Amino acid sequence: MNKKAGGDDTSTNPTQDNIQEILHKVIIAHQQALTLLQQTEAAYSRLIPHQLLHLLEAKSIVDVKLGDQVERKMTILFSDIRDFTPLSESMTPTENFEFINSYLGQMEPVISRHHGIIDKYIGDTIMALFEKGADDAVSGAIAMQERLDYYNAGRIRAGYEPINVGIGLNTGVVMIGTVGGINRMDSTVIGDAVNLTSRIEEATKTYHAPLIISQNTLYDLADPKKFDIRFLDRIRVKGKSQPLSIYEVFDNNPEELRNSKRETLEIFEKAVAYYHLKDTEKAIPLLRQCIDISPEDFPALFYLERCYEFQATGQHLGTGELQTGLAWKEDQHTGLPEVDAAHHVLMEHINTLSAQIDQNDCGKFADIFPFLAQHTQQLFPIEEKMMRERNYPFADGHAQEHKRFIENFSELEKKARIGKEDPRYLAFRTELLLLDWFSSHATKADRHFSRSLLQNKPK
Repeated sequence: MNKKAGGDDTSTNPTQDNIQEILHKVIIAHQQALTLLQQTEAAYSRLIPHQLLHLLEAKSIVDVKLGDQVERKMTILFSDIRDFTPLSESMTPTENFEFINSYLGQMEPVISRHHGIIDKYIGDTIMALFEKGADDAVSGAIAMQERLDYYNAGRIRAGYEPINVGIGLNTGVVMIGTVGGINRMDSTVIGDAVNLTSRIEEATKTYHAPLIISQNTLYDLADPKKFDIRFLDRIRVKGKSQPLSIYEVFDNNPEELRNSKRETLEIFEKAVAYYHLKDTEKAIPLLRQCIDISPEDFPALFYLERCYEFQATGQHLGTGELQTGLAWKEDQHTGLPEVDAAHHVLMEHINTLSAQIDQNDCGKFADIFPFLAQHTQQLFPIEEKMMRERNYPFADGHAQEHKRFIENFSELEKKARIGKEDPRYLAFRTELLLLDWFSSHATKADRHFSRSLLQNKPK
């Protein structure tokens, strides 16, 4: 009777078994959900890299919101396959996709190894970001060209034509964030530096130079002498009044061509300077000398053709001729009186130098160097002190640009003091340095740091 009334002891076991079974199913379901989440995260990371999430200070893709944004100094890379349109027209859609994926599959690991973040693929174009400095970007671009040689060797063995790629690099402060609408958003990078990078990549076609960097990237390198670099030209971006200097990086040229370009580097840069000075009588013999030593130096051949056309037609075909005379504009004000005053005086000295060059009266051009020494000794410590006191995030890079500028004008001053170089050529190089400095640093980088300081002024 007791057993019947109270039930057998084992009568509770089915209930316990049911609980354990339910718990087991919950655990399995949780593990499956976690696995699915991890797989989803992994899939999304192929669309939005983890490095980009890190920049946006998001732990995972679910934390990213429309309008998230962050400001960073980056070196931006654009690369593009030369003559891709006729190449793609010779292939079926399936072959096109297979070709693009095989090429991009070669480049992606190289960019990643050099701490680059691939922001997006636009057909055959790659846009990548390098947060840790221009050295990673330049080294990465060189490694991409090395990998391209390996890839082309495979294409040749398979009976296909090799391909050529142009790479442009530029450095600057950009905004990284998310744009779009309620149902569709994407990550993007916005800023003048991006537009200029695209323009530089296009210039690789004009000059037949596979790798071109901007003056901004050159200044951001820890040691520019580690690479083979020479001045190429000045280019203008739509909407900008002043052009900016660009440089060819020729580390990946075939050994014989690379060595001959090293041998003729100073001759080439002088020839380019004389072309910009419209002195083709001096430019042409120098360019012929370059070509005699290096017959496949395409930029030298390009400039020689420019010289002949100028002589024949009077048309000076520089992509960004130097403008005589800088004019102060309202948007150049930094809001810091001591900085603005120094910039005004600098602009006056640049205009004086430009007038001397135009009038071919460069005998006393070196008078500008004592001013530059005083200008940097007074202004740069003030700027750097303000940046350190207010924890300006780009202070280190800003200070490095100061250091590089002093090195560059000091080298020109030394050459002027020795007296072996043509004063007009040295005056041109000094003008080039100052115009680039004024347009990219004095009225851009300085304006950025001053606005940052004024916005975060202690209350």
